[in-house]
Amino acid sequence: MKRIIKLLDNGIQDDGGYKSAEFKSFARLFKNDFQKELNTIDAKIVNFSIGHYYVSGFIKLPNGNLYYFSVDDIRHSQLLYNYRMLYRTAEHEKDYTGGGNQWINIETGMSELMNMR
Repeated sequence: MKRIIKLLDNGIQDDGGYKSAEFKSFARLFKNDFQKELNTIDAKIVNFSIGHYYVSGFIKLPNGNLYYFSVDDIRHSQLLYNYRMLYRTAEHEKDYTGGGNQWINIETGMSELMNMR
């Protein structure tokens, strides 16, 4: 996750209606690094979406429980949220409303800190 933080610290160019090269790099790195984080708890990303300067998806735990996650618009996230990610329980891979919102800082070791069962 250190690569993600370094990329965010350098800033993400805003190309208006288009996704910038920095954002595309962030999305690719985030998916790969987050999956490595999830490997430590035997979980996996089962759905990953790249939006307009945000990413989201679903995590599946070994027991079958699903969680939705979302990293909001990252162009200004450091100013507002200190690089946080939202996650919550989900009933299925189209459940975008699920359980109560929980937040975690994007950092190395975050998957072990997440309150997932």
